[in-house]
Amino acid sequence: MRVIGGTARGTKLKTPKGVNTRPTADSVKESVFNILNPDIPDSIVLDLFAGTGALAIEALSRGAKQAYLVEQNKNCCAIIRDNLRHTKFTENSFVYCQKASSFIKSIMKKGVKFDIVFMDPPYSKNFIQETLQLLVENGIMKNEGIVVVEHHKEDIIPHSLGTLISKRVEHYGDTNVTFLVNYID
Repeated sequence: MRVIGGTARGTKLKTPKGVNTRPTADSVKESVFNILNPDIPDSIVLDLFAGTGALAIEALSRGAKQAYLVEQNKNCCAIIRDNLRHTKFTENSFVYCQKASSFIKSIMKKGVKFDIVFMDPPYSKNFIQETLQLLVENGIMKNEGIVVVEHHKEDIIPHSLGTLISKRVEHYGDTNVTFLVNYID
């Protein structure tokens, strides 16, 4: 696995051994970032279920201002920190080794608002609906902020949920990527 574009382009990223992670395929990541390209510069991104940190690191490499990475597995958190050091993005990144739901509730109190949220939860664990609901309820996204959800093609993502509206779905074999936009009245 490697960084595909930007200042860290070509840098190989570490992956955890013996941990059941499912890193985003390079081809899927490239397609997602081609779609998001105009929205990345100077953005504040949140990578939930971060795994290796590859999505947030890709965003930082392409000009994101800050990245918050959330992963509950301690081994993966260590890999994320190593990958951030290796790509020289430690200054503008924050790693939280905790559940996504706990992070969302706690960050709301700090007033941080995100331009882009990446969600790549474990398949078949029913985290998507709950996490989207928490994003809406806790108001941690900016108006017209984007949520990018990688999920199994059988998982159902609602067309709308509170302030989130599904705008685009891309298909890659058994994997779908759904783009939702946050519209605050």
